[in-house]
Amino acid sequence: MKIFILELSFLLFLSVISLLAGWLHLQPKWKPSVSWFKNAESRLNHHLSGLFGVSSLAWTGHLVHVAIPGARGEYVRWNNFLDVLPHPQGLGPLFTGQWNLYAQNPDSSSHLFGTSQGAGTAILTLLGGFHPQTQSLWLTDIAHHHLAIAFIFLVAGHMYRTNFGIGHSMKDLLEAHIPPGGRLGRGHKGLYDTINNSIHFQLGLALASLGVITSLVAQHMYSLPAYAFIAQDFTTQAALYTHHQYIAGFIMTGAFAHGAIFFIRDYNPEQNEDNVLARMLDHKEAIISHLSWASLFLGFHTLGLYVHNDVMLAFGTPEKQILIEPIFAQWIQSAHGKTSYGFDVLLSSTSGPAFNAGRNIWLPGWLNAINENSNSLFLTIGPGDFLVHHAIALGLHTTTLILVKGALDARGSKLMPDKKDFGYSFPCDGPGRGGTCDISAWDAFYLAVFWMLNTIGWVTFYWHWKHITLWQGNVSQFNESSTYLMGWLRDYLWLNSSQLINGYNPFGMNSLSVWAWMFLFGHLVWATGFMFLISWRGYWQELIETLAWAHERTPLANLIRWRDKPVALSIVQARLVGLAHFSVGYIFTYAAFLIASTSGKFG
Repeated sequence: MKIFILELSFLLFLSVISLLAGWLHLQPKWKPSVSWFKNAESRLNHHLSGLFGVSSLAWTGHLVHVAIPGARGEYVRWNNFLDVLPHPQGLGPLFTGQWNLYAQNPDSSSHLFGTSQGAGTAILTLLGGFHPQTQSLWLTDIAHHHLAIAFIFLVAGHMYRTNFGIGHSMKDLLEAHIPPGGRLGRGHKGLYDTINNSIHFQLGLALASLGVITSLVAQHMYSLPAYAFIAQDFTTQAALYTHHQYIAGFIMTGAFAHGAIFFIRDYNPEQNEDNVLARMLDHKEAIISHLSWASLFLGFHTLGLYVHNDVMLAFGTPEKQILIEPIFAQWIQSAHGKTSYGFDVLLSSTSGPAFNAGRNIWLPGWLNAINENSNSLFLTIGPGDFLVHHAIALGLHTTTLILVKGALDARGSKLMPDKKDFGYSFPCDGPGRGGTCDISAWDAFYLAVFWMLNTIGWVTFYWHWKHITLWQGNVSQFNESSTYLMGWLRDYLWLNSSQLINGYNPFGMNSLSVWAWMFLFGHLVWATGFMFLISWRGYWQELIETLAWAHERTPLANLIRWRDKPVALSIVQARLVGLAHFSVGYIFTYAAFLIASTSGKFG
């Protein structure tokens, strides 16, 4: 308890310091200048060295000094952290260059987590694979990884020119980057000032990067679990995966929204003449039409295969389904060491140079993990995976099409060349100019969010169904039912919603009742969204005027007056409100389904 109070006090102290610093730098005397915000090299150096380098080094320190001893039954606390050596030889091997000593005597495969039984003394290893008991990555491997990351980023954070006039200048790099063949025009000339003077461009780049990383985290947390025993907590795994994918979707769509705002408010055609940015705008028709073609191809072929298979099942001839083995993806998995497909290639070939190079280091642990059927690393794939992969590809390409078109057409299009003069969000250019409704950059973002949610729905359905059949030892259900749409509706959605439907029943309620309530509430919020999305301004204006008329003629009620006449939300406002309800309701509904169906089976 003392430790907890100490830690809490320390965090509160840091919070107060941060709040005071924030307040101080808002005062005129201490306010940073605009040039400070535009010092790209200093920002790069600090973010690379500080944000990534130092934080990775700090995490390595925590793992080496606290987590690894804890995993071996030795608990480091405030009263003994100066006395406990994380390695028997201390810093000796570091200063004598014998770094390999830190990798000697790792934990054995019989190590009992949290005890000294089977524990070693190594702190930085390259074992590969998972700890047999916890089914998570070896802590000593994680420490080694973060130390390497720290070193790389600490070096990278000293590469850019600041006080001493040495290192790279971002402006010089970009100005010099003109491809020799002339195929990219003036290359990256003008980009430094364009990016540095536009907060929206910078925010778009940051959101795009963060979105990709967040989605990567979702994939990483289940396939290469870092936390001890998390691989055995199925409900937590399902919730974390779904949470990170939805967060990633919103962040990525936001990146394109701010890209579009940049084009409308900050883009200067003279400054960017014939550089890569201008050339993107010049051939936007080719980009948009190719994305359209890819989306159409994926959509018609994938849906065609699913529907064909549905019809074959309905007619009682399942053997006539079109089932395509994902040969290329299986080959990729085999190259990484998965042996079940029978490909003799790279790491799955015991006689190959790739296999022999790592056979005495990390490879045995990795190969054990990748060929172990109880974890989520390189799951065995078949025709059902092939189909849903292409359904997800359809969703990704269509979402991208809408977002890219919205950004590239934000300044203007053949239909509306003066679009940029109307700003980011506008409903129409009056009734006299046909076709100008619903084509603002905001409308593209608005439409793309529906496709994004749709796509992530397919992604999470796939992940969840694949995993619950794996965890139940019933993978044949997914393999057989995922090749046609009725299989998804019946054997995934309907079958797994039974726990929710029974949250309240004639016998009372149970531990899943709260999720049953949330499931209903989510549907209510989701359906409310359509009230704003389908009935538009005229309907609501008429309704408001009728209600206002009744209000003014009702005793007592008419004592309350309004200063201005009530009006309905504008089309743009109503779409935002509708989109928010649709998104929140959609996620609440699936979250309740996911948690109840998983915890109902596995606790």
